Amino acid sequence: MSTDLPTIELNSGALIPQLGLGVWQADDADTERAVRYAIGTAGYRHVDTAAAYGNEAAVGKALAASGVDRSEVFVTTKLWNADHGRDRALAAIDASLDRLGLDRVDLYLIHWPLQNHDRMIDTWRALIDIRDAGKATTIGVSNFEPHHLTAIIDATGVVPAVNQVELHPRHAQRELRAFCAGHGIAVEAWSPLGGSGSGWGSKSTPNTLLTDPTLTTIADKHGTSTARVMIRWHLQNGIIAIPKSVHEERIAQNIDVLDFELDGDDLATIDRLDVGERVGAHPDELNLGAPKD
Repeated sequence: MSTDLPTIELNSGALIPQLGLGVWQADDADTERAVRYAIGTAGYRHVDTAAAYGNEAAVGKALAASGVDRSEVFVTTKLWNADHGRDRALAAIDASLDRLGLDRVDLYLIHWPLQNHDRMIDTWRALIDIRDAGKATTIGVSNFEPHHLTAIIDATGVVPAVNQVELHPRHAQRELRAFCAGHGIAVEAWSPLGGSGSGWGSKSTPNTLLTDPTLTTIADKHGTSTARVMIRWHLQNGIIAIPKSVHEERIAQNIDVLDFELDGDDLATIDRLDVGERVGAHPDELNLGAPKD
């Protein structure tokens, strides 16, 4: 990697940059501009997209135009819910690669566990075949609870390299992180700054972390922003963080987090913000887009 950002070695042996750019809810024009700036100018070497985001093609165009060699950039995409099942999954990776203009991705994730146990296992078996075919260097999951992880591991003997979940100071996922640590699964945070809007789960709460007085006090202490404080909190806890932005100033600010370090008191204070509040839905309550057959 050509930046100084820390990396984590996954159970596949691959190195994943601990900080990346997310592009959820970004349209093609914003995605292409943001990714090109992030990779070509700001120094990012990790971008996270998904079939469901509808912007894989824009990510691919930006990567090609960035001037950075493909081998230097860690690219993640995800299998959407409607493509669960062996045959659908095998076709879905080819479609994603075609849109991205790549012959492989560095990480391919099951986007959501859904509620069909047998199909979930069939989908995981398909991802194993996708990895073995060289279309994904590493495979993992997203939004999986311990019972989902146990099911696919017990059925196949293959442990996901990554579990990408909602994770931020108000929803620190301590039990899930402990489970993943015990099985050699790296934890990756979506909405590491707490997300946007009023939430989309049945028990969602609006995100106010960026103006939280506890975080503001810590930010003032270090002469930085609450967003940077939260990103440092993730990095110092060994969590991969994928903050999303399409604004160049914020993209640059989010990667500029190596000039300060949170001390023990800071970390303990932030830990007390964990009250289990989600912005998104709980994985067990959402079955959006599940195949009908």
